[in-house]
Amino acid sequence: MQLALIGLGRMGSNMARRLVEGGHQVVAWDRDAGAVAKVASAGATGASSLADLAERLKPSRVVWIMVPAGDATEATVTALADVLEKGDTVIDGGNSYYKDDVRRAAMLAGRGINYVDVGTSGGIWGAERGYCLMIGGDADVVSRLSPIFRTLAPGQGSVAPSPRLDTSRTTAHEGFVHCGAAGAGHFVKMIHNGIEYGLMQSYAEGFDILRNASSPTLPDGHRYAFNLGEIAEVWRRGSVVSSWLLDLAALALTEDPRLDGFTGRVQDSGEGRWTVAAAIEEDVPADVLTTALFVRFRSRQDHTFAEKLLSALRAQFGGHVEPGR
Repeated sequence: MQLALIGLGRMGSNMARRLVEGGHQVVAWDRDAGAVAKVASAGATGASSLADLAERLKPSRVVWIMVPAGDATEATVTALADVLEKGDTVIDGGNSYYKDDVRRAAMLAGRGINYVDVGTSGGIWGAERGYCLMIGGDADVVSRLSPIFRTLAPGQGSVAPSPRLDTSRTTAHEGFVHCGAAGAGHFVKMIHNGIEYGLMQSYAEGFDILRNASSPTLPDGHRYAFNLGEIAEVWRRGSVVSSWLLDLAALALTEDPRLDGFTGRVQDSGEGRWTVAAAIEEDVPADVLTTALFVRFRSRQDHTFAEKLLSALRAQFGGHVEPGR
């Protein structure tokens, strides 16, 4: 298929390359002309502006946005509404708030333009591993775009579908799934990231306890000097706590056992706050996820080894750099 991709940062540029390698025709644009040139050298077609981008696409146009959530996405959607036509489709693959999706979908529908929201997980590793895609929007439009999603997603690979999953009625086993109407994709991704906060916090606290098992305040005979990289490595094999996050913890702890390269100042990108807000709106107790969010707030005041590991994990899966580094 032919599509445009706007926003060529860490994820956007990798997605453009994966789409080109998958046989799609990609028209790329970014405010950074150098980023456009790099993607063009990999086989995409560079555009000089949003208007130029629209002219290079054949109707019905498909435009995928990968820019920061909030004002940047809002401005891009608004600008696209002026250069696209009835029957075209805008896809927001960033981390937008789902209520913004509902509003934008209604605004574009008034012009006959389709809107699809795609919660995209995979970070800087997605170019190689593929991206987990959670999709909201009109079912017919999503179905028409499935070749794009199938290229970006990991595919079934060696992971067998769950025994009772009806693979004739879903694409979930391929790594992408239609979750519902506009906003549904980003709602699911929001909860995904909220859970991520909790999982990361559990690993971080557990390894902090292991690290402090050698504390001189403990009685003789009760002190242990653990090699945390080796502990993470052995848990990767056959353990019920194995996961991709544990894989990344093993990488971080073997590269920098004391995590001296991190201060432990941990940012939050919004989804954790939105998850807690959704829990409040639904009267759902979310003790772990709320605590994990609040720990990130506290990390900006004082830092523990646990918070260094949180920073290290964010650097591993998303290329996130600590403020001040």
